[in-house]
Amino acid sequence: QVQLVESGGGLVQAGGSLRLSCAVSGRTASSYAMGWFRQAPGKEREFVAAITRNGVNTRYADSVKGRFTVSRDNAKNTVYLQMNSLKPDDTAVYYCAADASGTMWAIANQYDYWGQGTQVTVSS
Repeated sequence: QVQLVESGGGLVQAGGSLRLSCAVSGRTASSYAMGWFRQAPGKEREFVAAITRNGVNTRYADSVKGRFTVSRDNAKNTVYLQMNSLKPDDTAVYYCAADASGTMWAIANQYDYWGQGTQVTVSS
């Protein structure tokens, strides 16, 4: 019943920035902790960042800590991932996910709902 739609991906040079958005519909976004994951060709889906229902707490993968920021605007039913200082290794399809328990899981199979993903490509 919950639908998640990512947007904001694209092609950017190394060192550049992008902001991804995840629009939540079907339920109130504040009902869910939200996670961001990414998957590169030939690799498993990996955790990027997560945020609690009220946006007070966040967690990040070590690989993106200090460069990426996850935030949310529950009034707009939208979650964001601000990505700065992008590297070619950040190239992947980025997915947002929702967890009804409110837990900031770092493993993909714990989330209840997933978006279709948005492609981020970082050139060297």
